[in-house]
This record gives sequence, structure tokens and C-alpha cells, in this order.
Amino acid sequence: MFVNEVNDVKIYNLSAGKSVPEWLTDRRKRSQLMKKVDSRRQIELIQDFDMPGVCTSIRMSPDMQYILATGTYKPRVKCFEVSNLSIKFERCFDSEVTTFEVISDDYSKMVFLQCDRYVEIHAAHGRHYRLRIPRFGRDMKYHKPSCDLFIVGTTKEIYRLNLERGQFLQPYESEASCINACDVSSEHGLLMVGTKEGTVEAWDPRTKTKCSTLDVAIKLPGVKEFPSVSALKFKDGLHMGVGTNSGHVLLYDIRSKEPLLVKDHLNKVPIKRLAFNQNHNAVYSLDEAMLKLWDEQTGKQIAYIESTSSFNDFCTVPDTGMFFLAQEDVKMLTFYVPAMGPAPRWCSFLDNLTEEIESEVVENMYDDYQFVTQKELEELGLEHLIGSNLLKAYMHGYFIDARLYNRAKSIVDPFAFERFRKEKIRQEIESERKPRLQLSSKLPKVNQELALKIIEEQTNPTAKQAAKQAPNLLEDNRFKAMFENTDFSIDKNAEEYKLLAPVLNRLEKSKLKEIKKRIEVARVNELHEEENKPHEESDNDEDLFGLEKSDDDDDKDSSGAESSDDENVKEFAKEMKKAYKDVKKQRKEELEDMDVEENQPKTSQKLPAQQTNGAKPKEFKMYSLQTSAEMSSVKRGMMKVSLADRVSKVEETNSKVQTIGSSGNRQMTFDLKKKDLRKRELQLKQHREERKKLIRPIKSLKLKKVNFK
Repeated sequence: MFVNEVNDVKIYNLSAGKSVPEWLTDRRKRSQLMKKVDSRRQIELIQDFDMPGVCTSIRMSPDMQYILATGTYKPRVKCFEVSNLSIKFERCFDSEVTTFEVISDDYSKMVFLQCDRYVEIHAAHGRHYRLRIPRFGRDMKYHKPSCDLFIVGTTKEIYRLNLERGQFLQPYESEASCINACDVSSEHGLLMVGTKEGTVEAWDPRTKTKCSTLDVAIKLPGVKEFPSVSALKFKDGLHMGVGTNSGHVLLYDIRSKEPLLVKDHLNKVPIKRLAFNQNHNAVYSLDEAMLKLWDEQTGKQIAYIESTSSFNDFCTVPDTGMFFLAQEDVKMLTFYVPAMGPAPRWCSFLDNLTEEIESEVVENMYDDYQFVTQKELEELGLEHLIGSNLLKAYMHGYFIDARLYNRAKSIVDPFAFERFRKEKIRQEIESERKPRLQLSSKLPKVNQELALKIIEEQTNPTAKQAAKQAPNLLEDNRFKAMFENTDFSIDKNAEEYKLLAPVLNRLEKSKLKEIKKRIEVARVNELHEEENKPHEESDNDEDLFGLEKSDDDDDKDSSGAESSDDENVKEFAKEMKKAYKDVKKQRKEELEDMDVEENQPKTSQKLPAQQTNGAKPKEFKMYSLQTSAEMSSVKRGMMKVSLADRVSKVEETNSKVQTIGSSGNRQMTFDLKKKDLRKRELQLKQHREERKKLIRPIKSLKLKKVNFK
């Protein structure tokens, strides 16, 4: 169980625990789970509450006794009984399920809308009937008073399937091109449909006519992505929530066209599902990145849950603080928020546990396995293990046993821990040691230029920055290490920085100096004001730092700074060319240094006396395979020579294994012997003679003449 606290609201993740790789056997899974102490305290609320691949949608039955979920792969539905806290049954489909509805109190009557235009009606024993709709469906809802099943999708028609008569009725004609979502009120039976054009249409099933149209898109001006309606949900007979593709949630009173509240998720992804908690006046809104809980009166956020993988769907247990999440992962998540309500009756023991439990940290990766990429594997010298049982391929890398990884790491770099230990000791000493002259400054020790740039943007924001109201990075704890840890310092000698320097260098050196002096002057002024010394009037901070400027100097600076757009473009082009030349020159020097190091042992032999007296030593020319100009002359001469002559010129006749580079790569060189070639020729000759004896010639076949009379 993992506890997260947001805004003094505790969120209990009941699905958290140690993750075990799927490729392990059941026996090894059990043994690894029992090794850890925290596995004994792990809560498995519902047994086997997962899917083979991905969970697409999840629902709670109206009697709150069954949890139904659909997923892949193979497409299936699972039913869990809460009284036994285990699975009740499992069924498979021919195609994936887009959405489904439970039309009875328990699991005995369900309707599944599939992605291949089929609608399956299931009874308690299994599939009862299967039919097909004309267009692809996106959502559906059941109207109990008329027994009509409303299906909407990639068409303007709202299909009506009457389950009592077992036939399609005349569909409703909408004004939109396609419909994304729909919902039916349980109090007055009004049907609401959300369209691609950003409108909500209300239909009355009693009169079979459209009542009204609500324009939602017009209430969200300035949104880059068009706010099509993606989710609908009734709170009661008069209030409803509307979710859009732009990531906004609008709360409406159906008697008014003006929204009561507009909530922005700030993720710019479509809202997938909405739900209401009437006891605490809270709204649950879900997109693929986050589930947010917020107050429907003020819009203030109560709590949130971030996704490790994309969220697909969620459902709440009415009058409780528990809800379930379907995601793009094997696990189906179970969360409990005591601030939103008590635990359900079938798991009332959670209330006693949550009072005593403490926050625990659960690792996302496997404890006994380490993930390594192909490059890291080559650096460790373990690339020869690819294909063996010691490595398990996964995505762009491999999983390796943690003990083997640590042992290989210690062999490749045996002094890594010692360097880490010395660095930690040095940091502790520097933190405790205080300088004799203490000058407090607002600038950090690491990445001062970046900090100056951020301070300048905060003090003099542009129109776009003022509209966004971005938080200050220097005060944000998430980016605290970037200005304290030297490992995050910007390397100006790197090639990437040199190529991007003309683009990223917005502030000139003079401007940076002015900002730095301005900050130091402000700090000195504060110190002088605190001390209140009598000689304060005689001192002039601006004279001390040389910041006084006359009006003429300001006019000169402003006139000198003005330049046309063409001159700026030319200067920028010159800077880019210079940066590319410097990078190219640096690469060339590094290659020359590498060639000199490789030839060092060969040229380190003693030279004859006649060469040491002043004559130049013999130069060895290196041919690189990457330069086609140098290789062209070599290829022309080698093409005229036969293969046997080329093989005979090789110095080493026996096979030899050489180690290349520091990562442990190996290459083998060998020559073919003439005896082996002769032996191979004799074998082929003998094979041909035996084949000639076995093959029956065509001459032995004779044609007989037959006379027809």
C-alpha cells in the first residue's frame, strides 16, 4: 500500500506493491515475493485484479456487488465479485470493446459495443445475440423507461435499438457531422449528445424531437485545438458536466446557456470521463495523463493522481471514497480517499488500516533486476550474453540480474564507489565550512548565467510570459538540484552547446553584467539599511560599482544597439558558420590525436643514427575506410591483384584474436590454407563423378512406333 498526500488529502493506492517480471514462472514469482519483508504487509484487495495486456474500460454494477472490466489481449471481459474479493467469470470476444453498459442490477444483462461495428448482448450464461450497426460507434447509453439503447458514432444519426421488440427504430437526425459522447438522465430521461462541432444537443425520447442546442465551443475562445465535446455526465436532473478535447471541463445548469464554472486541466489532452461526488460537492475528471478531484463550487483542486501509463477509464463506488482506474498496463488500479467518503461495506477493514498505516515508498522498477541499454551493455563488456538466459530483451534494452550487473560494474570501474565516497565527503565538508568573508548573494553557485536569465524574465516579462504566468524556476523545488549540483552544470565546450549557442544566447555579456551588478547593488543597499551607520550618506554604491550613466551615455547605448533586421540576420549567420567551423576543427584535432596514440608504440622504436642526426623519420600513412578519396587509389591497385595473391600478402598466417577498444570488443583474423583448398577441390570432383554414375542418361529411353489401322 502506497500513501500519497496532496493538499493534506491522503490518497491510498491499494494496488501498489513490488512488481515482478511477467516472464518468471509462478513458483519464482512466489519465492521472490516472499523474500521481501514488505510483501507480507502488502494488501491484495481483489485477487487477480489485472488484465493480460491492457484494460480499456471498467464499470460497477448498480447493486455494487460486481466489478466488470474489459481489456486485451485476447479481447475479454472479467467479472469480479466483491463479496468473495475474487474473479467470478471471464469471457472472450472476437474484437476489442469500445464501451459497454450494464442494463440490469447485476451482471445478468450487459451490452458491449465493439470496434468492428458489432453490438453483443450478453445474458448470465453468455452471449445471447449479436448484431451489426451501419457505422462505427463511439458511445452508447440505455434508456430504461422505453427500453431503447441509444448508440452514437461517426455519423449524424442516433441509432435506437429497442431491446423489448428486438429491432431498430427510426433514428434521430442530428445537425452535427459525428457524435462523440452521450448520456441519459436517470430522473427525467433526457438524452444529451456531444458533437464534434462543440455543441450539446438535448433530445426528448417521449416526443422523439430535439429540445435545444447548447454551444460549448463559443465559451472557450483562444483555444488552439477546437473544443469538441468528448465527455458528458449528469449530476442530477438540472446539472451536468461537459468535457472537451482541449482539456476543459464546463459545469452547466440545463436551464441556462452560461456555464457555472470552467475548469482547465492544463494538459491539453481530451477529457475521457466525468463523475460527481454529491456528498462532498466534488468532481472527478479524467484525461490520459491525470485524474483530478476538485470542488464544483470554486474549482479549487482537492487532490490528483498522476499516471505512470495512459489512463483509459475509471469508475467510482457510490457514497464511498473508493474508485477504480483502467490504464494502458496490466494492473487495474484501486484507490481509496478517506476525505471523499468511507470505505465500502465489503472492505470496511480499510478504515482501521488507514488510521495506523504509515507512508511507504514503492519502487516502480523491479528490485532484483536492472534495466540496461545496448550501449551500457557494451561498456560493461557483456554483449556476448545476448541471446542467453541471463538477459531478457525488453523494449530498447535488456533486463539483467542485479547481482551480475553490480559485479560487472565493479570490474569495469573498480574505483567508482571510492570516487563517489570522496565526492560526498567533499560536499559535506564544503557545506559545513564557512568562508571567513561571508557575502550573501541571491545567485546560485551553479548555472549562474541561466539564473540571471530567469531573473531578468521575471522582472521584465513579455506579453506572452505575463499571460502564461509561469512559476519561477529558482523557487521550484523540482529544479533545485539544477542550481546546486555540479553534475547539472552547463558544459560550454560540448558540441551541442556550441552549435546552439548562437540561438540560445539571447542576453549579451554587457546585459548580464548589468543584471548582476543591479542585484549586488540591491543587496548592498539592504545591508547598509540594516546597519544604519553614520557614514552611510558619504558612501555611494553606484559610484562603487561604476553604474552611474549620464543621459548622453544612455542615448549612445540606445543608438548603438539599434540595428536593422538584415544586419541581425547576417550577424546570426556569421555566428552559426563560426560555430560549425569550430566544431569541425575540434573533431579533426581529436581524430588526429587518436591516430597519434594508435601509432605511438610502432614509432617509439629507436631510429638509426643517420635519422637521429637531423633527418626526418619515415612517415607512416594511415588509410581510413571513411574517406573515399584516399581509398579510391588503393582499390584500383588491389582490384588487379588476384585473391590468392592478396591472401598471400597477409603477414599473419594463423588465426589471431585481438581486443579492440576499452569495451572489450573482439575481432578474429585468419587465412585459408592451400591444403584445405585442394582437399575441397578433390571432394567436389569425387562428388561429380559419383553423381554421373547415378544419373540415368536420356539415351536409354527409346520411342516405340505404334501403327493405327
